[in-house]
Amino acid sequence: MGLNNTPSAERIHIGIFGKRNAGKSSIINAITGQDLAVVSDVSGTTTDPVSKSMELLPLGPVLIIDTPGIDDVGELGALRVAKSYQVLRKTDIAVLVVSGEEGISAEDEKLLSRIRRNKIPYVVAINKADQMQQVPEPSDGNTIYVSAAQNWHIRELKDLIAAQYHAPQEKLQIVGDLLSPSDFAVLVIPIDKAAPKGRLILPQQQTIRDILEADATAVVCKEYELQETLASLGKKPKIVITDSQVFAKVSADTPKDILLTSFSILMARYKGNLEELVKGVTAINTLKDGDKVLIGEGCTHHRQCDDIGTVKIPRWIRDYTGVDPEFVSCSGTEFPEDLSQFKMIVHCGGCMLNEREMKYRVACAQDEGIPITNYGVLIAYMQGILKRSVQAFPSIAMYLEDE
Repeated sequence: MGLNNTPSAERIHIGIFGKRNAGKSSIINAITGQDLAVVSDVSGTTTDPVSKSMELLPLGPVLIIDTPGIDDVGELGALRVAKSYQVLRKTDIAVLVVSGEEGISAEDEKLLSRIRRNKIPYVVAINKADQMQQVPEPSDGNTIYVSAAQNWHIRELKDLIAAQYHAPQEKLQIVGDLLSPSDFAVLVIPIDKAAPKGRLILPQQQTIRDILEADATAVVCKEYELQETLASLGKKPKIVITDSQVFAKVSADTPKDILLTSFSILMARYKGNLEELVKGVTAINTLKDGDKVLIGEGCTHHRQCDDIGTVKIPRWIRDYTGVDPEFVSCSGTEFPEDLSQFKMIVHCGGCMLNEREMKYRVACAQDEGIPITNYGVLIAYMQGILKRSVQAFPSIAMYLEDE
């Protein structure tokens, strides 16, 4: 996958934080060598987090996130500060920009405390060093004095940022670890109103790429073509992977000796959350009338008339349980700070969220004792095929009783 085509969720997320006019935007422009961020002498130019995908050597594909000032004031300013803190949820490396004229403030210390508590690798870039009478030695290995205006120590800053990132020792795979060279994997992809015109959705693209990288063969069909496809292949496929919305039909049409799962379940495993999401799914059996259920989505998209998150999932839950819970939706970067009001959380596959943010959301649910699951796990459970759908992952299947 080329650098320009790397999905945002797969990029290293670098969050740039600091007070208004500390020089965050100037630092971004200096380290990228491009005018990506608007620079102004007026405090508070950046009013919402702004993301830019690019290549930053020596790290490679990254997502640079410019955030509002953490010292903003007033009712609107408080909302902007909250937006900046939200960015920490998905930040792989935090860069705190401090004005050398002012030094580290109470707002900076508060943010640093949150960064350290969340165990986020970080760098403190003390900017405007050219305006200081004397540049002291850095107090620790995370701190560096720079001047964006003079392009001084910018290369060293980039090297220090890169040094904070530690790639995982074992790169997780979506499905490739289940396949051997020459294996067939059949992907069942409905083309419905919610499908982007002219392209496959991200989990489908990523799964196909992962299959090809395993030197296996990806065969793609629609749900009503599956039986004919299986009959015409000439050999038994290793696995069938389906969109969750057609799970029941695909399960009925897939022989029991062929592994079956969904894109949503694979994405949960890929993000490292499948075990917790499987554990949480049985909470659906405890729902009562009026219980609040949070439907969480990682992306913002145009709602269709039969949208899966806001229409289908609530309808299926009501039909399965026979009760009438209250459903609350959140999408994109919005995720409630207080989850205590919810009886259960049902999240999308999280393909648009990076691993850190998805794990953050699951951890928030765990901390408050709120069961959390995702679309694919829930749909498979309600249709009585979850155990079969995680059969490929024995350590997960052990948590399920016979359905």
